[in-house]
Amino acid sequence: MALGRALAVAVVGLQGHLVEVEADITAGLPTFTLVGLPDTSLHEARDRVRAAAANSGYGLPQRRITVNLSPAGLPKAGTGFDLAVAAALLSATQVAPHESVRRFVHVGELGLDGRVRPVRGVLPAALAAVRGGRPDLVVPAENAQEAGLVPGARVWPVRHLQEVVVLHGGQMRGPEPVVVEPEVERSDSEPSIPEPPASPPDLADVIGQYEGRWALEVAAAGGHHLLMVGPPGAGKTLLAARLPGVLPDLDDEQAVEVTAVHSVAGTLDPAAGLIRRPPFESPHHTASLVSLVGGGSGLPRPGAASRAHRGVLFIDEAAEVGAHVLDSLRQPLENGELVIHRAQGSARFPARFQLVLATNPCPCGRFQGTGTECTCLPAVRRRYLGRLSGPLLDRVDLQVEVLAVSRADLVSDERPEDTATVAARVAVARSIQRERLAGTPWASNGEVSGTWLRGPLKLPTSVTRDVDQALDRARLSIRGYDRVLRIAWSVCDLAGHSRPDRDDVGRALMLRQRGEAVA
Repeated sequence: MALGRALAVAVVGLQGHLVEVEADITAGLPTFTLVGLPDTSLHEARDRVRAAAANSGYGLPQRRITVNLSPAGLPKAGTGFDLAVAAALLSATQVAPHESVRRFVHVGELGLDGRVRPVRGVLPAALAAVRGGRPDLVVPAENAQEAGLVPGARVWPVRHLQEVVVLHGGQMRGPEPVVVEPEVERSDSEPSIPEPPASPPDLADVIGQYEGRWALEVAAAGGHHLLMVGPPGAGKTLLAARLPGVLPDLDDEQAVEVTAVHSVAGTLDPAAGLIRRPPFESPHHTASLVSLVGGGSGLPRPGAASRAHRGVLFIDEAAEVGAHVLDSLRQPLENGELVIHRAQGSARFPARFQLVLATNPCPCGRFQGTGTECTCLPAVRRRYLGRLSGPLLDRVDLQVEVLAVSRADLVSDERPEDTATVAARVAVARSIQRERLAGTPWASNGEVSGTWLRGPLKLPTSVTRDVDQALDRARLSIRGYDRVLRIAWSVCDLAGHSRPDRDDVGRALMLRQRGEAVA
């Protein structure tokens, strides 16, 4: 009997779990059994590993082979276990020393010719390995930069199974592996100079829209959600696309978190390093529920809401989106995470994003002011905006009307503020919030709980009179009441006040209710 062991990582959601791969080779009919809750793609590792070993000069014996993935009760999915299964079998056949193989964590997919191919989720796998006290990782060469982003990780990039054997002190067999690089076709007439990166959108490009710009600045300062209602061409999409540029850079912990999400989603560019800027996701209004919140067959994958973690999730033409799709965002808006359950297990993804909704006021889009240009009946207008459910809107802090740009705005000589100027004010406001909220679980006004707002941050009745009256008249729910107070603190921080006054609360209430007036 021969027994070999190696280590791999199972990534469920964003959580990585160290998995021990045990390979047992005994006398009996030639079979290859893989146990330990593998999915279909992992079951197929039997054929990939056998062919890769044979074509690398390390053919597996024609005996009974059993591979166990422990803990056996943890669901395991994907092709990233191939390398660990091969390493355990090579250790069992004494091609590679046991001690060396067991010291490393192996992540990677195998081709039939022995090539090691890249996989998704290497960053959270490397995090789990380092936290589990196993910092030495053998990964595909294409994933080496990604794994190297984890502090404390010692990365060993490989391109072929033979390199893995040599790394562990074994002997190379057969011919030297030939790794074929993909050819990049380029016309002789194409310039060889790389194109410069596209400039991020600037607020200076937005004409007029002073109230919309102010709402955007308040949203950025406090991390608030925003609804913009206005006619087509008013600039709602322009404003939303410029919100990420106003937000501050992500700190180290947030950057690792966001980068891990994109690693699992397969949208990470390892050459760019950690994602330091807030991401921006803008799914089409026909997007499905699964594409927005995540899911899929087998173990769930992150959707647009999780890819927007610590950034902006912008949904244009929100009234055209299916009600059940939009309402699925209610949980992450409250909890900052998504928990997706499937038959094979559940996955937890972070989803603390700023939601920006934009919609026309009616089907024809021309209802504004007195509404003389609108051809829609009042009942049609009510039904149109009624597609945005009350419980969802109750969670959106700022609800503003964006009017059409006038001729006076076009001919005005006043230069709009650029993104850098607004971002500087937002950065000062964020620093004030971090200092005020030090020692709490929150870093921005948009995250503060209502209990804290009505407790340590309680404002005198003379300051909250207007919002108290709105609550008494049922114009606000208690959730809306708390959100007005959060906005008031953001308005106060932008103005440089120590505490909000009645004017700050009044401005916050105006920013909260303007969308309802339009509806």
